[in-house]
Amino acid sequence: MKHLPMLLVLILAPAYVGAAEEAGTVKTIKGSVIVERGAQKLTATVGGKLFASDRLVTGSDSSVGVTLRDNTQLSAGANSVLSLNNFAFDSTTHAGIVDATLKKGTLSVISGKIAKNDPGSVSFHTPTVTLGVRGTKFVIETDGKEE
Repeated sequence: MKHLPMLLVLILAPAYVGAAEEAGTVKTIKGSVIVERGAQKLTATVGGKLFASDRLVTGSDSSVGVTLRDNTQLSAGANSVLSLNNFAFDSTTHAGIVDATLKKGTLSVISGKIAKNDPGSVSFHTPTVTLGVRGTKFVIETDGKEE
């Protein structure tokens, strides 16, 4: 019986591995889009799930449309690199966080329930600027070069 707590840890630990919260779903793809998840590079597919810490990379003449669980809509254009740094969403209270970085390229955003509930919980970064959400629609473009 004295080993029971350790046994429970060993049995329950695998349930937590890979149990990251789903952040959103890929809705549209044009051309070549890669999802980088840790060391994995996966070809994005319509209907594919995205998780916090995923990175989307679009090729030339490519684009991707994503809907996050709070109905935030993200559209990344050609030659874009978008990292979803953090995402959490409570569907009952609409509390949460959206934190993303556009390393290069273009990103169109239509904010969702988190921004409507608490605009300060939503931020988008580029190599030179951090944008807080105060409206509902905006576009970000960066060449990826720091000044």
